[in-house]
Amino acid sequence: MISYIKLFLHAKKRIGMIENMIKLVIFDLDGTLINSVNDLADAVNDSLAEMGYPVHEVDKYYNFVGNGTVKLSERALPLDHRNQDEVIKLHTLFAEKYEKYCLNKTKPYDGIIDTVHKLKNEFKIKCAVASNKTDSFAKYIVNNLFQHDDFDTVIGKLDGIPAKPDPQIIFNIINQFDVDKSEVILVGDSDVDVITAHNGNIPCIGCEWGFRGKEELEKAGADYIAKKPEDILKIVRNLQG
Repeated sequence: MISYIKLFLHAKKRIGMIENMIKLVIFDLDGTLINSVNDLADAVNDSLAEMGYPVHEVDKYYNFVGNGTVKLSERALPLDHRNQDEVIKLHTLFAEKYEKYCLNKTKPYDGIIDTVHKLKNEFKIKCAVASNKTDSFAKYIVNNLFQHDDFDTVIGKLDGIPAKPDPQIIFNIINQFDVDKSEVILVGDSDVDVITAHNGNIPCIGCEWGFRGKEELEKAGADYIAKKPEDILKIVRNLQG
């Protein structure tokens, strides 16, 4: 049987049988809705080169991302130069360059736009984005790559709000709508998203097409695994009974 059916039983055991209909799907952004790794790598590499540091192959960035752009900057620096001053300097340069680069190569994953449209229009489910990407970048990218009504809210990293895997960003989104936690599911591509969902006591769909892959998602305890975006619809349909 396909993996999402097998993991369905595990999820019910962990969080209890979902009695209510799913009313809200919260998506991660990078690696889940969009493939942004090349633009992120270009902005960081150009900043590293400007500071006189070695650059990285794009594949390295799949493991650098996931915890916000400050952490991305820290991970990109050589080990013996990861002090606060250098991290801030690199992050400042990165932000300036990423503002210019962020839509150069970034695209939605094949099938994800149709999946969001069906959740909204056929399933009548609200959709949101919760990202560790800086809030202004998250909103700008979503507004340019998706239709204006695809998502009911988009929230990125804001000052004073802890980044995922702290679940506060999830709670802030839930509080915007008249829904209970039992009516919410999180969709993401990394262990950060899985841990965020579990910290918030909501189920998580792991997207194996993203930056980290199936093995990391299963190891982290993802409740369901989607091999392709259309599987999200199948999982939600099963949860709807």
